[in-house]
Amino acid sequence: MFKRVFMIITLICLGCLASMTIYHELKVQAQVANRHQDVVEVDSEKEIPRIQTITLTAAGDCLMHGPLIRSGLQPDGSYCFDHFFIDVKDLINEGDYSSIDFEAALAGSETGYTGYPMFNSPDAVATTFKEAGFDLVVTANNHSLDRGYKGAIRTLDVLKGAGLDTVGTYRNEEEARSFLIKDIKGVKIGYLAYSYGTNGLPLPSEHPEFFNILDRDKILTDIETLRPRVDVLILVLHWGQEYQPKPTQEQILMAHEFLNAGADIILGNHPHVVQTMEIVKVGNKDKFVIYSMGNFISSQHGRERNSGIVLKMKLSKNMNSGETILEEVSYTPTYSHPYYDQGKLKYRVIPVEAGMERIKQGQDPFMSERDLPILEAVLQSTRGQLGEPYYRE
Repeated sequence: MFKRVFMIITLICLGCLASMTIYHELKVQAQVANRHQDVVEVDSEKEIPRIQTITLTAAGDCLMHGPLIRSGLQPDGSYCFDHFFIDVKDLINEGDYSSIDFEAALAGSETGYTGYPMFNSPDAVATTFKEAGFDLVVTANNHSLDRGYKGAIRTLDVLKGAGLDTVGTYRNEEEARSFLIKDIKGVKIGYLAYSYGTNGLPLPSEHPEFFNILDRDKILTDIETLRPRVDVLILVLHWGQEYQPKPTQEQILMAHEFLNAGADIILGNHPHVVQTMEIVKVGNKDKFVIYSMGNFISSQHGRERNSGIVLKMKLSKNMNSGETILEEVSYTPTYSHPYYDQGKLKYRVIPVEAGMERIKQGQDPFMSERDLPILEAVLQSTRGQLGEPYYRE
């Protein structure tokens, strides 16, 4: 009898314990559910800032000299330049949006394909840019009119036909007035591009909207007009003295004036060598200028003239307040490398440090230990010019 009573009491206690356990689990689940509900409600009320980060990449001058053109000639008479950017494609594509400066016309074969001093390249270059990962081709430079106004307009048509944006030269007044504004993940980026001139070739008087001349007052007016419409305003300036390692005092003064007027980033081209960069504090905001990104690909002579970079810029936007901040500016030194492939002279852009590592591991088919000194010199000179990357504190 006693054993039976004990068993009954034990079963009752176990049942109570089980009930308490189930109640506790249900209570915990309810609390978790309530916390999840709180998170949704807080997010829906936008009390937690939403930060959107984007990356932009940029490269300097593409100079299509005669040897580069010939390197792409195929047996059937067509052209293919796939070898140009295969080694830096990943770097270019780190950007949500990427730009390059193109110093040549795409005027068609009728007047012949030529390099310096009057450039005209095969249309295949446009496809090469697109397949490498570039999105924007800057067309305002001193070679914009190398094949006249007609050739310049055809250049825009070919580039846009390949799915590329252009800036700095325009087909009509409406296109010039509209500005280039890209919405990248909710961050609006505006690009403006200007050049100091066209090597003495006269601008078409009947088409004054065609070319953005580097005029201080015009740039300030354009900045004032575009600034309210974008989160980030980028100037691409074709300026400075060729082959000089430092910017002129005039460039420095202009850069600071434009940044103070509302530009956020200035990308310089034309000197054909890498020049210095700096962070400029405007109020409580960090802004950036690089005076020259150097040659990305060319067949000019000399180490400095075949040195360039892939520039990477990270920006973040607080989607609640609308404030956009420069988070990072970093760069990868590059080298425009001439090499022979099955007896044919070709050119490619290589990332310097990765290229050196491939050589050391015996993995580069076109370079050997003998090439290490020049790559080391490119690396050191580029770092010496640009200094340390920038990371916001």
